[in-house]
Amino acid sequence: MKLFNSYRNKIEELKPLRDGEVSMYVCGPTVYNYAHVGNARPVIVFDTLKRTLQELGYQVKFVSNFTDVDDKIINKAKELGISEHEVSERFIVAYNEMRQGLHAMMPDSCPKVTETMDAIIAFIQLLVDKGHAYVVEGDVYFRVNSVEQYGTLSNQQIADLMVGARIDENTKKENPLDFTLWKQTEEGIRWESPWSLGRPGWHTECVVMINQEFQHHLIDIHGGGMDLKFPHHENEIAQSRAAYNTSIANYWMHNGMVNIDGEKMSKSLGNVVWAKDLMEQIGANTMRWMMLSAHYRAPLNINEESIESARKESEKVLHTLKQAEIKLQLAKQRPAEQAQGSAYMQFMEAMQDDLNTPNAFSALFDATKKLNQALRQKECDWEGIAMEVTSLRHMLEVLGIVYEPVTLSETDHTLFAKWNQAKADRDFASADAYRMELNARGLL
Repeated sequence: MKLFNSYRNKIEELKPLRDGEVSMYVCGPTVYNYAHVGNARPVIVFDTLKRTLQELGYQVKFVSNFTDVDDKIINKAKELGISEHEVSERFIVAYNEMRQGLHAMMPDSCPKVTETMDAIIAFIQLLVDKGHAYVVEGDVYFRVNSVEQYGTLSNQQIADLMVGARIDENTKKENPLDFTLWKQTEEGIRWESPWSLGRPGWHTECVVMINQEFQHHLIDIHGGGMDLKFPHHENEIAQSRAAYNTSIANYWMHNGMVNIDGEKMSKSLGNVVWAKDLMEQIGANTMRWMMLSAHYRAPLNINEESIESARKESEKVLHTLKQAEIKLQLAKQRPAEQAQGSAYMQFMEAMQDDLNTPNAFSALFDATKKLNQALRQKECDWEGIAMEVTSLRHMLEVLGIVYEPVTLSETDHTLFAKWNQAKADRDFASADAYRMELNARGLL
């Protein structure tokens, strides 16, 4: 398995820390509103990565957090006249519904900031004790200059960052690049700490949760959207280097951004599309197909054309698989026990090449074409059809495309037999009637 490592800016072979196991953490949402389609992309991308790794035989531990402490949550609670806890729980439920609606497997764990506070406070104190953080009037800041290699992930130099930094004359910071680990607050949910009554900064929580969930200071894969690369992930690495001298993960992965009709999605443009609304409109299979049709690192443009293309392609593949399964049952044959064949091998080679889903789709289309050709033969190669059916099922499973297998009833078998006999007898009126009934049952 080869992955593009954002940290070293190149394709690298995946070499897990522990044989046969892969540890993966993906930054989750700040839960103050519904997820938009941009939030849905990492859900689909990293779920597909997990499915690929499992198809290769790895045991994957997948963790994704919920940020349930934030100014945006406080503001939403004020707006709705409810507590912050009620806001976060409402949108956690909505996010999980979206995740499961997209056929994504639930993470093995979904830690929350509010449930990790003792460990977060202890971690900040460790950074203070080591001289990597300092306290000013109840706030705690991370000392960026105290660690080497800051800016490696985002490929930026501290000197260049300083040029673009806003310098507030009244700032409490030693350096404008220093970031908040703890802030004293007067409103919203707060916790007692050695420094003040307050709450943590955003960049600290993931480092602590990874340490708690995996019981290691280094994991295999850390993922998220491209927008998190700087400053969030850069600041995570800085804290981990300061505390444990690790980069948190051996492989950093970032998915590209989502555009709507060629424009960046933003509230100011009024083109924000909620994931739940699009999913309800076009269906989960079409939504996953569309999002996986572009390479995960590339920008994804959502428009009517991309949606319609995904719908047609997915329906064609699923229809072919359905017809093949029906004909296997009519011939009293069964799908093969294992996925194999050239198309399946090409598919997996593409998925192992940094999740090259465009090439994987090409292999999928080849498998569909072969299956269609095999089904049109007068003397069917049932062994070959059985193999292609199983291989196609596995490919769809890796992509998270749900296919509901068809099980023919006795009535279905009888109808097919009567239809075939009527065609053989050239009784076209009866054949048409049987065909219409089979169509009504969704079997043609």
